[in-house]
Amino acid sequence: MNPKLATALKDYVIITFGLLMFTMGWVLFLIPAEITGGGVSGIAAVVYFATKIPVSLTFLAINAVLVLVAIKILGANFGIKTIYSIAVLTLFFALFQNILKKPIVDDTFLSAVLGGMSGGIGLGIVFSRGGSTGGTDIFAMIINKYRNISPGRIILYCDVIIIASSYFVFQSPAKLVYGYVTMWVVSYSLDSFLSGANRSAQMFIFSRKYEDIANFINNEAIRGVTILDGMGWYTKEDTKVIMSVVRKRETSAIFRKIKEIDPEAFITMGSVMGVYGQGFEKLRL
Repeated sequence: MNPKLATALKDYVIITFGLLMFTMGWVLFLIPAEITGGGVSGIAAVVYFATKIPVSLTFLAINAVLVLVAIKILGANFGIKTIYSIAVLTLFFALFQNILKKPIVDDTFLSAVLGGMSGGIGLGIVFSRGGSTGGTDIFAMIINKYRNISPGRIILYCDVIIIASSYFVFQSPAKLVYGYVTMWVVSYSLDSFLSGANRSAQMFIFSRKYEDIANFINNEAIRGVTILDGMGWYTKEDTKVIMSVVRKRETSAIFRKIKEIDPEAFITMGSVMGVYGQGFEKLRL
């Protein structure tokens, strides 16, 4: 089998497993316990609790609109893996939503924690293979194109508003608390899976094929790149050094592409405690 095809197939198998874990968090714990999480899945859950419209239908409808808008704004090469993930999640929600009528555990708080853990680890698996579940991720990318607002901050604001909207359905402050517990557990589980709470990484890449690598990071990973002039002290040869700061969840896809372009590339990567500027956090005094 062609190595590229084998790698792509492996990516999609792993992404599918991550999506299944994400779905199980919802259908086994959150939906039966009437807990709302963040993202488009959370919107779909709120709509389901209010109208009994299946989660899969609302999830597909909202994401279809977001994908069409993203293709128009971000370009026709918008993530194939994202579209695949949306289709698979829609199928999984349709197949498994009614697998349980009552919560699998009696404790609502435990349902929130277990559902959040399953969802966060599932997202971590998907992100580690360069995938995305769409939804608020797409919305954040669109907003970030025109406004200097961190995508993470946009997603956080969206999740807070989505969970708060469940109050109009349940009229219960307790449900809000459980929703925010789920949001925190998802975030913590995702960060832990992707190697800790430091979400950004600084990469230095030494390669003779620096142009191809820089173009990938700039055009596909949608991250800034700086080319530095250097000199190898042993060889006394001039060299180009790529410097880029990226989200940790983006590093797996970058490493795979570098290996494909130049297996002999020399790379260093370090965790960054704070990143401020375009595409990241806004500098505040």
